[in-house]
Amino acid sequence: MYSIQELSDIIDKSLNQLELPQQPERLYQPIKYILSTGGKRIRPVLTLAACNAFSTTIDNAIYPALAVEVFHNFTLIHDDIMDNADMRRNKQTVHVKWDSNVAILSGDAMSIYAYQLLQKVNPSHLPNVLSVFNSFAMGICEGQQMDMDFESKSFVAQEEYIRMIELKTSILLEGALKIGAIIGGASNADVTNIGDFGRNIGIAFQLQDDLLDTYGDVSVFGKKIGGDIVANKKTILTVMAMSHAKGQDLELLNSYFKLPNMDPVKKVEGVTDIYNKLNVKQHVEEIIKGYHQKAIAHLAKVNIAPEKKAILEELTERLMARKN
Repeated sequence: MYSIQELSDIIDKSLNQLELPQQPERLYQPIKYILSTGGKRIRPVLTLAACNAFSTTIDNAIYPALAVEVFHNFTLIHDDIMDNADMRRNKQTVHVKWDSNVAILSGDAMSIYAYQLLQKVNPSHLPNVLSVFNSFAMGICEGQQMDMDFESKSFVAQEEYIRMIELKTSILLEGALKIGAIIGGASNADVTNIGDFGRNIGIAFQLQDDLLDTYGDVSVFGKKIGGDIVANKKTILTVMAMSHAKGQDLELLNSYFKLPNMDPVKKVEGVTDIYNKLNVKQHVEEIIKGYHQKAIAHLAKVNIAPEKKAILEELTERLMARKN
C-alpha cells in the first residue's frame, strides 16, 4: 500500500510534468498558476488511494486522478468569480491577478483539458469512469446554481442546503473515490459503498468549511474570515440562525443581509454575535459529527482488508481535523 505522502508526491510530480502550451500566454498561464498554488490534493489522492485499495497497481488511475484535480481547480476559478473572492490559498484569485474574462476562458480550457486527461484511462474502464465523471460535473453545476439561487431567497431549509452542498462539493469526493475503485477492479457494491463514504465525508467537510469562514484563522484558512457573510451567502450557519432566531434577533439578522452598502466589518461582527447568541457553532459541530460517523459506517461496509482502509481513514481524519 502507498502512503498518503507517496500518493501526494505522485500527484504533484505528475502535475508538474503536464505539458501545457505556451501560447496564448493569457490562456495557459492562469491554468499553470492555479495548479501551482498547492492545496491538499485530497481529491486526486482519494482516486489513487481507492484504486490502491483494490489493486497493487495505480498507474492506470494517475491520469483520471489528474483529471479530477484539474476539473476541481476549474470550478474554483469560476466559483471565485461568482463569489467575488479575492484570495484563494493565501494567493490572489485568477480573476483578480488577471481579469474575469481571462479567468472564465482559462477555466473553460481547464474543463476541456480534464476530459483530455480522462480519455487516457484504460478503454475497458472508460464508459463507467466517464459516467461517474459526467455525473459529478453536471452535479457541481446544479449545486452552484442552487447556491446562487439561495442568495435571493429569504429562507432556505436545512434539507435544501444539505442537498446543495452534496451536489456542489461532496459529489466530487464521491466521484473521485468511485473512479479509483472502478479502475482498481472493485465490485459494484464496493464502488457504491466507497462512494457513499466520500459523499458523507464531503458534506461534513463543506459544513466545516462554512464554520471556518466565520470562526477560522485567515492565516491558516487561506480566505478572508466572514467572506460568506459579506457576500450574503446562505451557509449552514445562516440557514440555522434564520430557522431559530425570533423577534428582534430575526429582524436584525434579516436586515444585515438586506441593507445595501453596509460596512463589512460591522456586518460580520453583527451576524457573528447572533450566531453566538443562538449557539449556532455548537449545533453545526454536532451535524458535522453526524455526517462524519455516517462516512465511517459506509467505509466499514467496503469489502477490503482493514489495513487497506487505514489510508482512507487517515485521509478522513486529516480532513476533519482542520480547526482553522
